[in-house]
Amino acid sequence: MLKKGIKKRRIKEQVCSYCQSKTEPSWSDFEKLATFLTNRGRIKSNEMTGLCAKHQRGVARAIKRARYLALLPFVA
Repeated sequence: MLKKGIKKRRIKEQVCSYCQSKTEPSWSDFEKLATFLTNRGRIKSNEMTGLCAKHQRGVARAIKRARYLALLPFVA
């Protein structure tokens, strides 16, 4: 039940970019992986990135591998 004067927000559905292009996240594509990091070097949530759960896990795994190989920074 909504209180008087409070409107219900509509959430815009986002489509996973990896599902659209039918690709998988890879550590070697670190330029694209950098778009999923905040300016402080933290991994963005799937609500911010618009990825599905499967590809969000893959992106997180790929970012961690790229960090280990010194392609991406651990902290900014």
